[in-house]
Amino acid sequence: MMSPVKFLLCLFAAGLGSAAVARAEGVAPSAAKLVDFGGGWSITNAMATGWVLSALLVTFILWLIGKPSVVPGKGQAVVESLIEGLRGVFEPIVGAKAFPATFPLLVTFFIFILFHNWMGLLPGVGTMGWGQMVDGHFHLTRPLIRPHNADFNGTIALALVSFGAWAIIVFKFAGPKVILADLFGNKADKRETPGWLYPLLSVVFLLVGLIEVFSIAIRPFTLSVRLFGNVFGGENLLHGTGFVFIFYFMELLVGVIQALVFTLLTAVYIGLLCNHEGGDHGHEEGHGEAHH
Repeated sequence: MMSPVKFLLCLFAAGLGSAAVARAEGVAPSAAKLVDFGGGWSITNAMATGWVLSALLVTFILWLIGKPSVVPGKGQAVVESLIEGLRGVFEPIVGAKAFPATFPLLVTFFIFILFHNWMGLLPGVGTMGWGQMVDGHFHLTRPLIRPHNADFNGTIALALVSFGAWAIIVFKFAGPKVILADLFGNKADKRETPGWLYPLLSVVFLLVGLIEVFSIAIRPFTLSVRLFGNVFGGENLLHGTGFVFIFYFMELLVGVIQALVFTLLTAVYIGLLCNHEGGDHGHEEGHGEAHH
């Protein structure tokens, strides 16, 4: 029986062999349709890849954890260490009040985006599929596998989920009054501001609030374009350079960074409106110490 290491080496060699054919062609801007239902409805290779990899991730994590116990096994300890590490990163940003509702979303974003970013590094991804012979060379027209995040439809869907979750969480834990005050309220201290200047600052903060509303409205676009551009560009870089090892290492780092950036931005957007405990808490502690 072939060992796992030999099997992976053979798979890697086969992937590089097929990559040589598609090297000059690069990656198509849009995902290929695997099943077309008509009327604009279809299943693309990016959608299928997303579903399959997500199912494999869920299955792997459930297998790794096994039956949860008070004394964790090796698999459960690995998952708990990852969760605790992410908790330490995100909780100070989001704030204690909104953290329990936000953390599952952030963990899911990070793991989902990370592994789908790395999907393009597997041999055969983007280089195997259907095509035709042109001038004695095989021309790949419909790749079987495409990374979910290398399709703009996939990243815009992630960004819309992020935006929708942000809206629900901030309205629940901050409320309309805090949101309006944060956007349009006068941030100047009335006691330390000249009387004639305070109304002018109110107008300035109102205009700044309108700009902020516009920046909030385009967040789904900026989040999706940033992720798509980096993953799609990395795919084309690998194809254009013949899958050189150094670029594999670079794309591993890019995959982690982009997953962290997307998740951190989602956490920051939520924390800007929900994370006010730090200042209040510090004030209460100072008051308590002075009283004591």
